[in-house]
Amino acid sequence: MTASPLVPVPIPDRVAALIGSCMPERVLVAEMEADSAAREMGLLLSPLRGEQAADRERLLSEVARANKVLAAYNPRLMVLPGGGY
Repeated sequence: MTASPLVPVPIPDRVAALIGSCMPERVLVAEMEADSAAREMGLLLSPLRGEQAADRERLLSEVARANKVLAAYNPRLMVLPGGGY
């Protein structure tokens, strides 16, 4: 028997709000910032030149800053490279 790949399932807003109410606000903000920066990084076209390279560096610093907060709360919340973005 083989394990099937996990399929993302949408979470109802009320369930997400309940999960979020159990976390400190700074962790929720860091999670949203890291997720947003990782998504924006996926939109950058390769090869990076000039302004795009600067944007990538800015986004990487945002992810790193948010990861510090997330890792202090729970290391499994960190946004890692190749996380599907």
